[in-house]
Amino acid sequence: MAPRRELRSNLNPVKMSRKATKNWYENYLEWGKLTSLFTDPRNFIFVGRLFIILEIALNVLVIERVPYTEIDWKAYMQEVEGFLNGTLDYSKLKGDTGPLVYPAGFVYIFSMLYFITEHGAKIKIAQYFFAFLYIILLVLVFRIYAKTKKVPPYVLIIMCCTSYRIHSIFTLRLFNDPVAVVLLFASLNAFLDDRWYLGSILYSMAVSVKMNILLFAPALLVAYICNLGIIKTIIHLSICALIQLLLGLPFLLNNAFAYIKGSFNFGRVFEFKWTVNWRFLPEHIFIHPYFHISLLVLHVLTLLYCAPTWIKYMKSYAKLKCMEKSLQPQLRRKEKFDMSTLSQLFIYPIFIANFVGMTFSRSLHYQFYIWYYHTLPYVAWCTGYKTIIKLTILGIIELSWNTYPSTVFSSISLHICHLMLLFGSIKDKSNSVKDK
Repeated sequence: MAPRRELRSNLNPVKMSRKATKNWYENYLEWGKLTSLFTDPRNFIFVGRLFIILEIALNVLVIERVPYTEIDWKAYMQEVEGFLNGTLDYSKLKGDTGPLVYPAGFVYIFSMLYFITEHGAKIKIAQYFFAFLYIILLVLVFRIYAKTKKVPPYVLIIMCCTSYRIHSIFTLRLFNDPVAVVLLFASLNAFLDDRWYLGSILYSMAVSVKMNILLFAPALLVAYICNLGIIKTIIHLSICALIQLLLGLPFLLNNAFAYIKGSFNFGRVFEFKWTVNWRFLPEHIFIHPYFHISLLVLHVLTLLYCAPTWIKYMKSYAKLKCMEKSLQPQLRRKEKFDMSTLSQLFIYPIFIANFVGMTFSRSLHYQFYIWYYHTLPYVAWCTGYKTIIKLTILGIIELSWNTYPSTVFSSISLHICHLMLLFGSIKDKSNSVKDK
């Protein structure tokens, strides 16, 4: 006798539920697909969101449990306090660590922090402000990595979880470098979104906080010329210059020479005791002007060597962006047309230009790690090295920056890793351009 119809229908949902559960396991818990979640660059944005949540919790834990270490915060507050009291002569703005050596943007931003932290006394408020900056930076960096689809998501484990130094720079040391870097990555995101005017404004603001951002300028100039043409390039450079002029105007009107010398001092001599990258040299060579000139010459020659590749990349980027704009209106609304990976053509020269500057820097101090830390995985994945070598290089760089005080071994190791990444990232690219 056949079972009644209503009984058969009651069994169907159970079978369907079991089948759905089985399919879920097959689709999401299969080892190959699970590993692809962390190895496929297309999943970067999803994994990145998970790490953002983890980083929020981690930063709160660091602030609440790890003692704050005073280095430059009091000096920053003393410098801006002089400005807030009416002093506009840069030569008279000083703190415990010496005279003010940062541009006007730094003064305005840290003046705001002076007020919200009650004259710099409430350190924890400043720490949470910098923790917020850190999360903003990660969002901006992850957005670039998600667009380029160059680096596998598992690299986030290295980028977020292993760097004590980066978390320290933000939430335990309160340096001004993170502010400049956040503005820099905001500008890069604006450029990738074709918001060139906004990008120029943000870039100039980043320079107004700390002038190390100028290390990105050679590649950015190439980007302007190849994407906008000469006339618009002049306009955008004028906008950047105008912002610097407006921000520095009160100080320029009072004592222009002191402001320019103090905030954009390219001849500044760093103290040997803080160097991370040149510990293996005798101090008299480290401070010698000829040594500085030699590094500058190597820096310029390397940029000139890279320039043809960057021009080729930026021209290709400009052409493909025009193609994307022309094709998009012809597609239906529901049809997706993803050309985001062409962002690699823009980001590669920008990151390499900064990395060249770091490689031939006259001196790197511990807070300078943030200048290129979040670009290192991308630079490593622009080389042709095996994955294990890339990860080893990144690991050694991390160990070198976490060795305090720096040693002969740590500084030599850092240089070896820098040169390996530099050689590996520009060798294949320049050869491919010559072949074409």
